[in-house]
Amino acid sequence: MTFTKPKLPYSPDALVPTISEETINFHWGKHEQNYIDTLNSLIEDTEYQDMPLEDIISKSDGKVFNNASQAWNHIFYFFQFTPGGQKEPSGALLKQIESQFGSFEAFKEKFVDAGATIFGSGWVWLSSDDKGNLVITAARNAENPLTQGLRPLLVFDVWEHAYYLDYQNRRKDYLQKLWDIVDWSIVEIRYS
Repeated sequence: MTFTKPKLPYSPDALVPTISEETINFHWGKHEQNYIDTLNSLIEDTEYQDMPLEDIISKSDGKVFNNASQAWNHIFYFFQFTPGGQKEPSGALLKQIESQFGSFEAFKEKFVDAGATIFGSGWVWLSSDDKGNLVITAARNAENPLTQGLRPLLVFDVWEHAYYLDYQNRRKDYLQKLWDIVDWSIVEIRYS
């Protein structure tokens, strides 16, 4: 199986001013393409060549894991955004957020703080366990909650290439602005 980069469901300038067209072109256009191309070359003629991406992430390590996970993480990240999407969670997800974190605003603050305090590069994830409980994970490098048996729901990328062109060293500002483009209808589907 050869992996290909999916087409974004919006134009490269659609997330301005939160994420610039220049960042989309570098981050999605170049970084994501490199992860996919590298993964394809690494899995050729190996046990991984016919596996779905999620299985490769669960069963691999080293370079194969890093490139598989980064490819998957970026797709997950970019496909949770919609210009003009649903701005807040509702239904069962909102009830669970309020039950565990007190309020949606308190959840957002805790999530941003988890991402802002990661030393170096990584991801901040919202996932659920098999009982529907929510888990915030500050993950380093290519770490992914799939390897812990969790179901990813939402992720913010805290690698510098995700925000440096637009926010320089202001990681927390970038994380807070991402709430403007998260489409909670997508996150709710992932939770249900």
